Amino acid sequence: MQCPHFDAGRCHSCTLLATPYPTQVDEKVAHVRALLGSAVPEARIDWLPAVTGPESGFRNKAKMVVSGTVEEPVLGILGSAAGPFAGQGIDLTDCGLYPPALQESFPVLAALITRARLQPYDATSPSRGARRREPPRESAWRGELKHVLVTLSPDGELMVRFVLRSQEPVARLRKHLPWLLDELPQVAVVSVNVQPVHAAVLEGDLEIVLTERHALPMRVGADGITLHLRPQSFFQTNTAVATALYAQARAWVDEVAPASLWDLYCGVGGFALHCAAPGRAVTGIEISAEAVTSAGATRDGLAALPADAVVAGHDAAWWADAVAGVRFAAGDATELVPGSPRDGVAPELVVVNPPRRGIGADLSRRLEESAVGHVLYSSCNAVTLAEDLARMPSLRPTRARLLDMFPQTSHYEVLVLLERG
Repeated sequence: MQCPHFDAGRCHSCTLLATPYPTQVDEKVAHVRALLGSAVPEARIDWLPAVTGPESGFRNKAKMVVSGTVEEPVLGILGSAAGPFAGQGIDLTDCGLYPPALQESFPVLAALITRARLQPYDATSPSRGARRREPPRESAWRGELKHVLVTLSPDGELMVRFVLRSQEPVARLRKHLPWLLDELPQVAVVSVNVQPVHAAVLEGDLEIVLTERHALPMRVGADGITLHLRPQSFFQTNTAVATALYAQARAWVDEVAPASLWDLYCGVGGFALHCAAPGRAVTGIEISAEAVTSAGATRDGLAALPADAVVAGHDAAWWADAVAGVRFAAGDATELVPGSPRDGVAPELVVVNPPRRGIGADLSRRLEESAVGHVLYSSCNAVTLAEDLARMPSLRPTRARLLDMFPQTSHYEVLVLLERG
């Protein structure tokens, strides 16, 4: 993959761009095998071949910093503070990681910024006054529009989110929403996220949906489950590799054939629903109530499929039976795993898909002391994965597979099946 921004030194987000892609994958495999080998040296892990996808055009989500002016907004990033482009807005609307359907949406969104008079937020100027955290009222002079977040579904629909400093421009966005929907009819969901503080935080708590539809359907695979992604819900950035991730998880879970399964950090229900089966009790736990709502919507849709529908190789009757035992709840995953085998209520298998910090010492301890027989651990940070595995010596990794979710970078996903020894 060639990138003019990388070559010119404007953007080095793709840190491995100069490395041939097969070498990138080999080095990632060697990295994760070394980490897990050091954490659990006695384990005999069956490593499956790495899963790869397209080297470019694979991202389904763009997180664009907005700089420039109302008349000439720039969508991309701010130049690194240490380089020659420090503080400059760098246009990344032609970034090679984005598929054409995303790239084609950016000029229209830039035109909307001008029409709605959305002043780009100045994140680089020094604070006015003492050196302290700048409260929202003092940062008003900086502008309004911080980021534009765009998500692309496999079926070509878009969700667009405008991250604003305040609600002041919302009325103007509503006024120009019909124009946007005429220019980009593939837009399904538009929302405003309010992030009032002057801090390196992508988004805030308040979300205002401007369209009738509140969720973007994200179909997983050619005939797979269609998950429902609401504005503040998480979904993997690489749909093709995410499809392989869920398929591998389902295959390993079906081999174990647990009667009960808990999916902690369940998000919009990706693992829980792909691992559902008739007679299997599945509980998904997620701290985000919005994600739980999305997961429940997908479950309800699977329960009410048309009689002639086939989803992920199964007919409507199979799915009605499979999701009858699926429930989702909002809660803290670390508080829900039984503390000892004598509790007698542990599920037979637990799925964890934590953020980069891993599951941590507390949940690792609870799993180690529980009666859980198997754990399926999906990690986006092998360093914290290794730390967590070292805290659970009774749960031995038996199978593992690297899935290259993030080509051109050192990041990757790894799926590991643990079995109690």
